[in-house]
Amino acid sequence: MNIILEYSIIAVVMVLIGLGVGYMMRKNIAEGKLNRAETEAARIVADAERLAESKKKEALVEAKEEIHKLRSEADKENRDRHNELQRLERRILQKEEHLDGKLESLEKKEDALHRKEQETKTLKERTEALYDQQMAELERISGMTFEEAKGILLSNVEQEIRHETAVLVKDLEQQAKEEAEKNAREIIASAIQRCAADHVAESTVSVVALPNDEMKGRIIGREGRNIRALETLTGIDLIIDDTPEAVILSGFDPIRREVARIALEKLIVDGRIHPARIEEMVGKARKEVDQVIKDAGEQATFEADVHGLHPEIIRILGRLKYRTSYGQNVLKHSVEVAHLAGMMAAELGCDVTLAKRGGLLHDLGKALDHDMEGSHVQIGVDVAKKYHESVLVQNCIGAHHGDEEFKSVEAVLVAAADAISAARPGARRETLENYLKRLTKLEEIAESFDGVEKCFAIQAGREIRVMVKPEKIDEAEATLLVREMVKRIESELEYPGQIKVVIIRETRVVDYAK
Repeated sequence: MNIILEYSIIAVVMVLIGLGVGYMMRKNIAEGKLNRAETEAARIVADAERLAESKKKEALVEAKEEIHKLRSEADKENRDRHNELQRLERRILQKEEHLDGKLESLEKKEDALHRKEQETKTLKERTEALYDQQMAELERISGMTFEEAKGILLSNVEQEIRHETAVLVKDLEQQAKEEAEKNAREIIASAIQRCAADHVAESTVSVVALPNDEMKGRIIGREGRNIRALETLTGIDLIIDDTPEAVILSGFDPIRREVARIALEKLIVDGRIHPARIEEMVGKARKEVDQVIKDAGEQATFEADVHGLHPEIIRILGRLKYRTSYGQNVLKHSVEVAHLAGMMAAELGCDVTLAKRGGLLHDLGKALDHDMEGSHVQIGVDVAKKYHESVLVQNCIGAHHGDEEFKSVEAVLVAAADAISAARPGARRETLENYLKRLTKLEEIAESFDGVEKCFAIQAGREIRVMVKPEKIDEAEATLLVREMVKRIESELEYPGQIKVVIIRETRVVDYAK
């Protein structure tokens, strides 16, 4: 029992000793960790203080650099402003000196004008005095008063004016007759163009070359089904005759004729010709022609320098590529009129943009006159109004043939440019025979006069140069000769525009020194 008690006491003591030792060890470990933590904390604080000090120094350096930079920029700006102020001051001083000089010059001019006014006043008084003296002398010599002489002069002038008025009325009547005849010819020609038959071969026929004559049979097809399909789809007549390796396309509509031509050429190249293939190629040809029309319209606006047109107007302009008038391509004619009107407007100080726009659109109605009723002028005005063109542009279209009154100078210029373009020699097709006859007749008229040695019709009949014999025709007779020649040409020939007649008289004396 005592042993157990002793062991128990020993065990309790050992436990207490272990607890004490453990407590001491734990305390030492905790104190060690605490010391290390304090040391680490002190180190971190020291590092932080060093870093903060370094950052502070860097910030101070950057701030100093920034302050130096700003100061330098401010100094530079101040110097620039100072220099600019000096420059402005010098300019102001120069202007003041210049104005002073001008002021002095104006004062001198004013003094000179004042002196001239005085001189003019003096001369006027002297002139009036002389006039009164001369009038009194004339009344004494003539035995008439001023009022009586005035009445006689007015009577004579009245008689002369009446005579000149009668001559002018006669000339106007003649001009009216000529204009009526001209308008009648234009109406007839326009009707022929719009309702063209097959005999107008120059504007209604296209020829497609074939690789061989066997292709004609393939184009016709079995029982003529291919040619019927092509004619039905395009609205164009195919003429297959004895012409070797060629097919003639005939039709009044140039766009349809172009579609048929392109489709037929594609079929010939492809080699497969049957109704279904024909329909496909006609569709492709239509798309191709539509694209060509669009491109032609855009190119025309670019060449004429006219912008901001409605896309539909551009497309209608492109249709003019396939429209002719008296053999003249209407699209090229419209571009030429735009250029001419623009140049004349620039020379006169008018609105160039309006003149070019009106010139380009003046024949717009010709693209639709096959499909719509009315004259091309009215159709063009309606189209321009539909697509919101200005009133002045509409007037340029409506007035270029005199259908309505001119509302602007630009409309007059468009009409003049249209006449110039149409009257230019070679612009509107004539037969070669008539052209040669006119040139021959022109030279015959010149050669029929006495004293003419030889003559030459040049510049497509716009000018004739006449060489005369100097021993028969002197300077005075040459003047009379050119007038007589001009009168005879005017009475016997019909021609567009005007013909220049040049008389050349030359005397040469040649000798040789030996």
